[in-house]
Amino acid sequence: MKRFVIVVDMQRDFVAADGALPVAEAEAIVSPMKAWLAGLRSEDVAGVLFTADTHVPAIYATSAEAEQFPPHCEKGTPGWENVLDPDAIDPAIPVYRLEKGVFDMWAEPDLAVAAVATDEQVAREAFFAELKARGVTEVTVIGVAADYCVRWAIEGLVARGFAVEVPTRLTRGIARPIEQVIADEFADAPVRMEAAA
Repeated sequence: MKRFVIVVDMQRDFVAADGALPVAEAEAIVSPMKAWLAGLRSEDVAGVLFTADTHVPAIYATSAEAEQFPPHCEKGTPGWENVLDPDAIDPAIPVYRLEKGVFDMWAEPDLAVAAVATDEQVAREAFFAELKARGVTEVTVIGVAADYCVRWAIEGLVARGFAVEVPTRLTRGIARPIEQVIADEFADAPVRMEAAA
């Protein structure tokens, strides 16, 4: 049975040491993440979704997030760009993107998942419902930050009936590592850590 992969917010502002909002040790996971993604096989993986924190200055300035964090990931800036190359993934594996304006990829009602190759868009809820209808029941989640966007990605997947696997060496957190996030918030959920991914 195939699984789906979500790569959360691997953007320059979060990953680079001189980014607007760097996550500690995020640079260290870039190389192993590239190798891991390049090793995915189409017979095992139904697709890979890259999420992108996406802000517009005028909107961000009045948001709740602006009360916690400085401006970051402004659309079209170098800090918004993905540090990974989706083209390095086996071309037989469909690659998608989802731009979101808040931590939680499930919170905004009108978001769409877009195919990178064709730019064809499908409403987010319909996209994940179709995955389940095709028999995809497990999602692997990697990226940053473990205690913010990764955490909400996991919560939304569990709420929609997916089991989640998290390769611990391919995620980093701001205040809490993924191991603590899972222990604190997903102890009784179908979420498992994979230390040797």
